[in-house]
Amino acid sequence: MSEFPFGFGPPDDDKGKKEPAERDAGGAAAGGGQENPYEAFNQLGQMLSQLGQMLSQAGSSSGPVNYDVAKQIAIQRLTSGQAGFTPGADSAGAVTDALHLAEMWLDPVTILPTGATTARAWTARDWVEHTLPTWQRLCDPVARRVSGAWVDALPAEAKQAAGPLLSMVGQMGGMAFGTQLGNALAQLASEVLTSSDIGLPLGPANTAALLPANIETFTAGLERPASEVMVFLAVREAAHQRLFAHVPWLRQRLLATVEEFASGITVDTSALEELANQFDPANPESIEQVMKSGMLEPQTTPAQQAALTRLETLLALVEGWVDVVVGDAVADRLPGADALRETLRRRRASGGPAEHTFATLVGLELRPRRLRAAAALWRLVGDRHGLDTRDGVWAHPDLVPTAADLDDPLDFAERLGQPSPVDDDPIAQLERTKDDAPKPDDPK
Repeated sequence: MSEFPFGFGPPDDDKGKKEPAERDAGGAAAGGGQENPYEAFNQLGQMLSQLGQMLSQAGSSSGPVNYDVAKQIAIQRLTSGQAGFTPGADSAGAVTDALHLAEMWLDPVTILPTGATTARAWTARDWVEHTLPTWQRLCDPVARRVSGAWVDALPAEAKQAAGPLLSMVGQMGGMAFGTQLGNALAQLASEVLTSSDIGLPLGPANTAALLPANIETFTAGLERPASEVMVFLAVREAAHQRLFAHVPWLRQRLLATVEEFASGITVDTSALEELANQFDPANPESIEQVMKSGMLEPQTTPAQQAALTRLETLLALVEGWVDVVVGDAVADRLPGADALRETLRRRRASGGPAEHTFATLVGLELRPRRLRAAAALWRLVGDRHGLDTRDGVWAHPDLVPTAADLDDPLDFAERLGQPSPVDDDPIAQLERTKDDAPKPDDPK
């Protein structure tokens, strides 16, 4: 990080300089080495102007995270090749053709119909812009809890003494969160291959998107033809879109679980007292330094751990289902299918540097730790009961396997032949009773 906080920079060496003759005439510059007072005032004016711009920018966001700053930093950090790359007709056409082929291959291996109505070739910048609304929903609860917790923990005397400064501190905190989020998004945007690459429905609904520039970089490390890798990734993207489009509760459940985790965040008040002694309101950079120090790192509660387990299980189930369906779709069509499946499995299970960065910011690692166990469960259910039963499990959240079911997939597969818990739902029974009741005009 630069030693000049939030965009402050050293003055231009050429500004305020005088010609040698002028310095000699002045005497002070030539002899005593004293600073020109006019140059000092000029530098002070520039700093105050930058401070005003910074505060004006901070004031443009009323939430706990300044997303304008996040977007700006993310786009600035992307390399010129990624941010400036515009998919040409060839790239856009290749993405469209790959997704069209993917849909045809998926039709025989799942009962879920096509979920994407739009195919897009995105740049890294497109990914940032189109996914930022979802990131806002994911990050707001965490940032709000953390920023609110430490302000609430301040002694009443400190709050009263701070007065209007608390508002400015909140704005600075929003900028600090925005800075960290922007850095994480830039790193993610340089790595992701599709809109659903990290297992969450980040992009617009019913839109399948691939990032040709990132795919080209990814392909360079493989011994497979570029066209084969493109089609394989298109099949994965199309499978994700089918699941997100035709399982209405899934998108909400994934995002709500993150929010549930955030709602239980607590901050160590003793650390806050130490922070109060260290914090300098005149130095905005001190806020970001404190956030990076880990002093405000949330403490995981039992309720949060339960929410985290549910999220990891659901992510594993999504990725495991996609892995099985994609494997069935491409097995006899792509020579390198098995190698590509294994590469993507390891990539998702281990998580990259960007996902670790996001974990530091939000407190969650968006990785399906039990991907292989989930894939084995879906494979077993499909082999025993067929595609209709396997994909029908997604019809209701109560039917979806739990973490315990991943430990004993055989028991789960056997239970599928028993009455569904949805059939015992009293509300559902009441609705059926209403439907079966004779209407006023019906003959008795």
